[in-house]
Amino acid sequence: MEDIQVNENKLGTLPIDKLLLEMAIPMVISMLVQSIYNIVDSMFVAQISEDALTAVSLAFPVQNILIAFGVGIGVGSSALLSRFLGENNRERVGAVAIHGIVISGITYVIFALLGILFTEKYALNQGQNAVVTQYTKEYLHIVTIFSIGIFFQTLAEKLLQATSLTKYTMITQMSGAILNIILDPILIFGLFGFPKLEVRGAAIATVIGQLFGAIVGFYFNKTKNHDIKFTSKRFKFHGDIVKQIFWIGLPTIVMNTIGSFVVFALNTILKSFGSSAIASYGVMFKFQSFAFLPVFGISNALTTIVSYNYGAKKKDRIKESIALSIKSAFVLMVIAVVIMWLFPRQLLAMFNATDNMIEIGVPMMRIVSLSYLVAVPAMVSVGGVFQSLGNWQIAIFQSFLRQFIILIPVFYLLSRSGSLNVAWWAFFIAEFTNSILCMFILRKEIRTKIDVL
Repeated sequence: MEDIQVNENKLGTLPIDKLLLEMAIPMVISMLVQSIYNIVDSMFVAQISEDALTAVSLAFPVQNILIAFGVGIGVGSSALLSRFLGENNRERVGAVAIHGIVISGITYVIFALLGILFTEKYALNQGQNAVVTQYTKEYLHIVTIFSIGIFFQTLAEKLLQATSLTKYTMITQMSGAILNIILDPILIFGLFGFPKLEVRGAAIATVIGQLFGAIVGFYFNKTKNHDIKFTSKRFKFHGDIVKQIFWIGLPTIVMNTIGSFVVFALNTILKSFGSSAIASYGVMFKFQSFAFLPVFGISNALTTIVSYNYGAKKKDRIKESIALSIKSAFVLMVIAVVIMWLFPRQLLAMFNATDNMIEIGVPMMRIVSLSYLVAVPAMVSVGGVFQSLGNWQIAIFQSFLRQFIILIPVFYLLSRSGSLNVAWWAFFIAEFTNSILCMFILRKEIRTKIDVL
């Protein structure tokens, strides 16, 4: 009981600047490592050929849907668990954790079956040459059928996060990422006597890293997380817990799934500009993830802080944490934009970029990166506030508006000019419009749900 009380006091009483720093830094570090390993993964693939890099870019939308469901279940479980901790409802805390495990297992089985049935059809429908099609099929088969690590690693990380054990979240994510980075060159290029597996090697390294991360994460939950009691002896399936997990996590699932369809749509539009355009956009997306993930780390820390203090009815702490999170995220984005403006050629060269990729990629990085600055308020509000309060309708609406209603149509119309340099401005237009909307809604949420506590 002593350990539990410490955790409660920290979330409810530690000064917000120290609390956010303590919780966010491990998450930011772990997400930076996660992003770096994604970049390194693509760098190794790029050494095979531009076709291989294009294939991995085409596979990304499907892979991202898997991640979307894993993160959504994890976020839902984490936020609900934090809320019950704030309310000091110990029985419900353990029940949420077990339900998260069961839901993750069922979701994995569904996606593994979908991977078996539809991967080949997806690869053939991309309209690429035979080499790209084969690479896409090989990569997707492995990352879907053996995706169990995605779901359980993410859940383990979110359970640690919910109980403020972010140091172990960082170690969990780093362990899987580092193993992936080690295995990538070995399996892709056939080092140390291993067969040369090329794109298949990259996929195998990815799923092994995810599975190892899941094992490490649950080990920490079992040995270090004293707030959660993992027991299935008297387990009863509670529909209300399942409903609440999905109610909170649904925005993450829907928004990331929408993002996958958007990438698919943009890749379809980019086909007319050649495979180099698809490969360049794929590279840019990796660096975009590098820029965004630290902000997501802050947003995830904010989710836990808001959920706990909302349950404990501490409105001043909630408002202070929101303001500080937005300021911190903006500083991180400024750093990212400066790097992408000053060193676009060097960044592209890391991926063995062809002359065509550099010609397309340099202006793309500079133009698209400007949208990151105006995206900050929306990113923090949606992930850290709206979802914590259970307002998934708002989160889904803004994501749909930003990507389907604004980004894709505007990108398509601007691409009709024949210039991709014009089309890239669609990203700035979409993010600017969305952030204005989110700031308006955030003020309303604070006034109607937080100020009344």
